[in-house]
Amino acid sequence: MKLALTPLLLAASLSLNTALAETSVLFIGNSFTFGYGSAARFYRADSVTDLNNEGIGGVPALFKSFTDQAGLDYDVYLETRGGSGIDFHLAEKLGVIGRRPWDQVVMHGYSTMDAEAPGNPAKLVATTAQMAEFLRGKNPAVEIYLTATWSRADQTYVADRPWYGKPIDQMARDLRGAYDLAAVAPGVTAVNGVGEAWQRAIDAGLADPNPYDGIDADKIDLWTFDHYHASVFGYYLEALVVFGNLTGRDPRSLGDNECSGYELGLSRQQVAGLQQAAYEQLAADERVRPNPLEIPRRVNPERCNAPR
Repeated sequence: MKLALTPLLLAASLSLNTALAETSVLFIGNSFTFGYGSAARFYRADSVTDLNNEGIGGVPALFKSFTDQAGLDYDVYLETRGGSGIDFHLAEKLGVIGRRPWDQVVMHGYSTMDAEAPGNPAKLVATTAQMAEFLRGKNPAVEIYLTATWSRADQTYVADRPWYGKPIDQMARDLRGAYDLAAVAPGVTAVNGVGEAWQRAIDAGLADPNPYDGIDADKIDLWTFDHYHASVFGYYLEALVVFGNLTGRDPRSLGDNECSGYELGLSRQQVAGLQQAAYEQLAADERVRPNPLEIPRRVNPERCNAPR
């Protein structure tokens, strides 16, 4: 009997070790995470676990795709609600968020810091500290990453909006300052400088700075139709920054023929440009360094959308 059980015990042990080898990551956010206004919203939804059972893929699914292609073992979950800040998740979703301890958590607040007081960081700072305390109660070693989001064109180019008349990068810089304040909370590892990466794409001539006056030839629009949320280009760039920050990998190592970019209709030049913008921001934040051993993969596009 003892000998007969040995293979079963060995198999169980291997299964347990495989499960424990996965790094669990939870994305907490709103439409800026689930990809409103773009094809990213339901992209590869079956590759991640939506704790609200809404069939969302979004940025978490892009992140999962990148980690798979890089040979990394990530178990990806998300909990999102449109139009919400961290205060909503604290008030309504702790039962869902607290189902298990997480190794890593990516989260952000409302796009203007505070829906009632745009530009005021107080609520973001306070709710970040409260959520971090809750997450650390489940896992004291949890790594928390805060995503500093992008400048909204509709808040910059439309009269009577909080950032009207200011340079397009001003809102992103204000948001980054607020997230840096929030990042002093225990458990916060780093800030994902997504808004600044967007600006790098604009400064490099890859992306158009003002969708209200038309999109220049050969440039991309990082915003979607409402000039508020991201386009598929914007969400792709967001996911690249998160990928590099959490894994320490140079996003350029994914290669210009990266699978998800191909599936979502991006050209190789656009993929390479967005990877470069993400890398430059991560390097500026001292979160990633180029590794000559990370040779860019040349994915066969005919196999990209095959089941994996």
